Amino acid sequence: MADDLAIEATGLAKSYGKLKVLTGVDLRVAPGTVFSLLGPNGAGKTTAVRILATLMRPDAGTARVAGHDVVAQRHLVRRRISLTGQYAAVDGLQTGFENLRMMGRLSGLSRGAANHRAGELLERFGLTAAAHRRVGTYSGGMRRRLDLAAGLVGQPAVIFLDEPTTGLDLPSRQAMWEVIGGLVDAGVTVFLTTQYLEEADQLADRIAVVDHGRVVAEGSPAELKRRFGDQRLDLDLSSGDAWRAAFALLGDRVVQHDAERLTLGVTTDGSAAHVRSVLDEIDPHRSAVRRFSLHSATLDDVFLTLTASSSKEPAHV
Repeated sequence: MADDLAIEATGLAKSYGKLKVLTGVDLRVAPGTVFSLLGPNGAGKTTAVRILATLMRPDAGTARVAGHDVVAQRHLVRRRISLTGQYAAVDGLQTGFENLRMMGRLSGLSRGAANHRAGELLERFGLTAAAHRRVGTYSGGMRRRLDLAAGLVGQPAVIFLDEPTTGLDLPSRQAMWEVIGGLVDAGVTVFLTTQYLEEADQLADRIAVVDHGRVVAEGSPAELKRRFGDQRLDLDLSSGDAWRAAFALLGDRVVQHDAERLTLGVTTDGSAAHVRSVLDEIDPHRSAVRRFSLHSATLDDVFLTLTASSSKEPAHV
């Protein structure tokens, strides 16, 4: 395994009885970057995080985090990582300062050092004004920021964020994005799972898409969008019959569809020749398509394309 990687996993496999959750996952994460793991519910994202964070042993495969084996050296891994889950794990009866001071003392800091670190983190996360308020009075976004701050008391090299902005409104999510960006600027490696694809697009240097327990594609957001549909042709069909006929004809090329609105989204290279070819294919009599428009592909398009069928072979770009 490479010593210059923050995270490296090879052939990770995990089953629960007869249910295979991971079936040979390979991951490589450079230090000081944001790596995002995407996938539908049940794809194995949280299981992968739990293995890498030493909370679960793999059935097969190997992994190293911050230079240490997650099974044989899990105590060393735990000294170098932080894990923040979907729900804030802070004490609502204590103040923000008291929460962070407690974490500092539990991490082995002296009373003075714990007080200093708590104040430093409260300022860094924009919580100084609320430092001596009971956490139970905090908003959801403030609690998430405090939870992330608590995970940084020990100055970890790698932070695992498992859907850290779930349930937050857009302003709170954007505030968390700024915090995560600041962590990377400070040299921390962030391993992120999220259900918000625009979040991965905004933050991630590199993305892996996992489906049915295996990685089906990996690359930067821009690379994935170029590889799996740099442009999307949106079609507005004239009737239900026309919509069904076009949907059946286009097959795997469809990346978005809405039967009620009679719309379809199709991958295209964006050229006039290809757009004309698609229109001629599905509407030779010029009566099925009412209107069309061309858009840049999004990660939503990539995600839907990659997870639409479990029979696709893994693709790396």
